[in-house]
Amino acid sequence: MQSAWLLGALVVPQLLGLSPGTQGAEREWEWEGDWGGAQEEEREREALMLKHLQEALGLPAARGDGNPEGTLEDKGAWGTEENLQGEEEEEEATPTLSFSPSPSPTPEDPVTYILGRLASLDAGLHQLHVRLHVLDTRVVELTQGLRQLRTAAGDTRDAVQALQEVQSRAEREHGRLEGCLKGLRLGHKCFLLSRDFEAQAAAQARCVSRGGSLAQPADRQQMEALTRYLRGALAPYNWPVWVGVHDRRSEGLYLFENGQRVSFFAWHRAPHPEPSAAPHPLSPNQPNGGTLENCVAQASDDGSWWDHDCERRLYYVCEFPF
Repeated sequence: MQSAWLLGALVVPQLLGLSPGTQGAEREWEWEGDWGGAQEEEREREALMLKHLQEALGLPAARGDGNPEGTLEDKGAWGTEENLQGEEEEEEATPTLSFSPSPSPTPEDPVTYILGRLASLDAGLHQLHVRLHVLDTRVVELTQGLRQLRTAAGDTRDAVQALQEVQSRAEREHGRLEGCLKGLRLGHKCFLLSRDFEAQAAAQARCVSRGGSLAQPADRQQMEALTRYLRGALAPYNWPVWVGVHDRRSEGLYLFENGQRVSFFAWHRAPHPEPSAAPHPLSPNQPNGGTLENCVAQASDDGSWWDHDCERRLYYVCEFPF
C-alpha cells in the first residue's frame, strides 16, 4: 500500500507535466509577465505625454514602431521556448534572462521642429525689436522736425507782425503826406475831406489807420478855415460832414476824440425873421437829439454844427499832424 502511494506521487506529476523544472519555468514566466507589464505602462504614459505636447504645439502625431522590441508577445514566446527546453532537459534551474528597458518612443523630428519654431520666433522678435528701434529713431527725428517747424512758424509770425507794423507805419505816413498835399494845411495840422460814407466810429478808425483822426478844430480861427475848405470842396451842395466831437460819455459833455473838452461851439440856430415867429421846422436849434444823437457833424455851406445819430453814414474830414 505504501509502495503504491509513493509510485502515484512520482508518476502522476510527471503525467500532468508538473515536474520541478516546469514549475520553475512557470514562476519565471509569471515574473517576466509582471516586468513586461510595468514597462508597457511606462511606455503608454510617455506616449500620452508626447501626444499632449504635440496637440499643445499643433504638431503632427508621431508614428512609433508597430511592434517595438521587447514586447509582451516576444517575451511570451521566449518563455514558452524555455518551458519546452526545461521539459526536454528536465533541469531544475533555467537560464537567467536579462531584459534591457526599451528606448523612449519620443521621435527626434518633433523636438527638432519645436526647436526650429522657437528659433524662428526668436528671430522674429529680434526683427521686431530692430523695427521698433527704427520707428523710435524716426519718431525722434519727426519730433525734432516738428519743433524746428514750430520755431520757424514762430519766427515767420514775428516777421509777419513786423511787416504789418512797417506797413501800418507806411500807410500812416502815406496818409499824412497825402492829407497835407491834397488837403488844407493850417499851422501844424492838415485837413483832408473823404467822400466815403461811413458811421462816425468807422470814420474815426479810417482816419487813424491813415495816421490822423477826425477833425478837431482847436479854436475859432481853425473852425472858420475848415468851413471855407468844406464849402469850396462840396459847393454848391450842402452836406453834413463828421468832425471829431461827441457827447457819448455823458449827455451834454462834448469832447474831442483825443479826450479834451470842447471850449467853443458853433451850433446851428434857426433864423427868426420876426421876434414872434416860430422856428423853422426843417432847421431847429441844435442840439436837439438828446441821448439819441450824440455825434456832431458840420454843415458844408455855413459851418454850423448839428447833432446826429452816430450810426448815420456821412462824409468825414480827417486831421493830420504836420
